[in-house]
Amino acid sequence: MLKFLSKVKIEFNALDPRIASCMEFLAQCNARKAKESNPACQIQVKRRTDDEPPKIGVTFVNGVEEKFDATSISAQTIRNMILEKGQLLETEQMFRDAGEPWPVIIPEEELHQPAPAKESGREEAVTLSWAWIFGLSCLLHFY
Repeated sequence: MLKFLSKVKIEFNALDPRIASCMEFLAQCNARKAKESNPACQIQVKRRTDDEPPKIGVTFVNGVEEKFDATSISAQTIRNMILEKGQLLETEQMFRDAGEPWPVIIPEEELHQPAPAKESGREEAVTLSWAWIFGLSCLLHFY
């Protein structure tokens, strides 16, 4: 998870009963595997004394920042969102490394083209069998 991030900032009041997400996310960030994935990622913990809700902020390696209200979202949900955005970053980098433009723009006419048939012929057999079943059900319905 940390391999996609350059900075994590977790803010909470230790006496606040709503800190479960912050503590779980902090534990995930401090895990050996996470730290090994990106030792350069800065993890900052700010312990507050006010009544502000717990917050988690992350900065992705491309500079994009996200902030989460840790009272209304689980640590696992935040982690999953980071992994999804990370996969998008990896895909974008793959295209850029290959010299392809990003984002990939698919022409409108290509979006509506049928998928090419496979050479096995299995698709035709499936289509024919469904057509046969439909035809048979129509015949039975009329008799």
